[in-house]
Amino acid sequence: MEEIQRETMDVDVLFVGGGVANLSSAIHLSNLIKKHNETATDKLEPMIAVVEKASEIGAHSLSGAVLNPISLKELVPNYKEKDCPIEAEVNYDAAYFLGKQRAFKFPMTPPPFKNHGNLIISLSKFNRWLGKLAEEQGVNIFTSFAATECLFEGNKVIGVQTGDKGRAKDGSHKPNFEAGYNLKAKVTVFGEGTRGSLFKRVSAKLNLREGREPDVFEEGVKEIIQMPRGTVKPGQVIHTMGFPLKKSMGGTFIYTTTNDQIIIGLVCFLDTRDPLLDPHRDLQRLKTHPFVQNMIKGGKVIAYGGKTLPAGGWFSMPRLYSDGMLVVGDSAAMVDVQKLKGIHLGMKSGMLAAETIFEALLANDFSESRLKKYEEKVRGSFIAKQLLRVRNFHQTLSLGWLKALFLMIFLEITGGRGLFGRMKLHKDALTTKKKKEVWGIKTLGEDEELKLPKPDGQLFFDKLSSVFLTGTSHDENSPNHLLLQDGAICQNTCHPEFQSPCVRFCPASVYEMVSDPLNEGKSKLQINYTNCIHCKTCDIKCPFENIDWTVPEGGGGPKYSMV
Repeated sequence: MEEIQRETMDVDVLFVGGGVANLSSAIHLSNLIKKHNETATDKLEPMIAVVEKASEIGAHSLSGAVLNPISLKELVPNYKEKDCPIEAEVNYDAAYFLGKQRAFKFPMTPPPFKNHGNLIISLSKFNRWLGKLAEEQGVNIFTSFAATECLFEGNKVIGVQTGDKGRAKDGSHKPNFEAGYNLKAKVTVFGEGTRGSLFKRVSAKLNLREGREPDVFEEGVKEIIQMPRGTVKPGQVIHTMGFPLKKSMGGTFIYTTTNDQIIIGLVCFLDTRDPLLDPHRDLQRLKTHPFVQNMIKGGKVIAYGGKTLPAGGWFSMPRLYSDGMLVVGDSAAMVDVQKLKGIHLGMKSGMLAAETIFEALLANDFSESRLKKYEEKVRGSFIAKQLLRVRNFHQTLSLGWLKALFLMIFLEITGGRGLFGRMKLHKDALTTKKKKEVWGIKTLGEDEELKLPKPDGQLFFDKLSSVFLTGTSHDENSPNHLLLQDGAICQNTCHPEFQSPCVRFCPASVYEMVSDPLNEGKSKLQINYTNCIHCKTCDIKCPFENIDWTVPEGGGGPKYSMV
């Protein structure tokens, strides 16, 4: 086994991930310490650090995003004076059902789709703004550092190890090799976002998901369309259902901003039976609908992105604490999936974690019994109130529109309980059916629903051209971070029976079936890992759970700036 000498850095509080939850936590903790030190004789001067795998804060941040400002107002009451990047304030909302050619407007906007008082933002811009505030408070932010291993003493979390840099594709050391660091901390906060690769292993080791429902997810893709000057009325939020989705559950969103931009996105449930699910294709198809085409005619797509979001909510939430650690935000399934909103919940969870850490610093006690208070705070906050109301929403909608519309009435009447109490969730990977069961014996070219609209470089793009708009990059001479367990499964079972779902559900053309020169007449899976935009769908939806998404070398990945 390779022996590497690693430097060790000691910090007091370590945040793994530079997303909205952890940045809010670091800012709030700094504020609490500052207020304490103004009058206390026993002043606190902890070292607070954030490690982020992206090249800069915000580069890997993607969301819808409509922000409920409740947590922002608490964290930064004067956020407008501090130049918080707001694209528009919501002044109009509506919901439509789309047929193949027609659009039917709901006479009243359903309560989950009402957004007056909310803010349309770019999450990448918003997180960069939060990062700046954190640094002004003295928080140390280390970008391009990917946390690859958790450090333990027994079952106590004592920090993380960051990934090596400068390894060649075969794992050997290049001339610029730099060993990763051991970052040791009194308390470590996991806020890696959806399907955190490190927290996934930590939660398994510490059995944090005992008694919980499986993690389930949705996949979203999004574009920003620049329209001619003066043609867009800002502040509109429109949700649609129906076209182009037919064999999968989901919906779409359309937002308008003050700089004549239209944000358009599509979200699909990953517990679909459909092995040919392709959100990128369906987003392109959405733009062919006359209702949408009328809005975007004359525009040009200038940005694209894709990500997954946790959909299990309350019943999927892991235990939020252990000895020496806490977990916040999307990593803890804190998303109101009915409203497609999780930013304010992530911010609030980070703030409650900060309050718990502050109390632990005062007591110099970071044990499980002390940190347990964080989960108690969450359960007493509006996070629990909101997630409890939608605790059975995903399960109900997964039954299909006809059954769901009836059951939704009982969810509203009973405050989320419905007819069945705790409804079961099913792991997304295990719900996929064989192509023949879902699509029959048709060849793939025979069905219009599977065809990509002709790319024009303006409004319609093939997948590779869309990936170019993400700015994603990885060193081509670095190890593949997408670990395939058994290629024979892809060749002999998944491709002939399921038509290789990863080729389609991946929004970045990472996976491709190519001719196998060693097996005439057969195809093998080729992994174009440098295209990866870190959505992690492959880790979630492969029907054989045959792909393990791990962090690449720090700094690799998308470079979102607007989305």
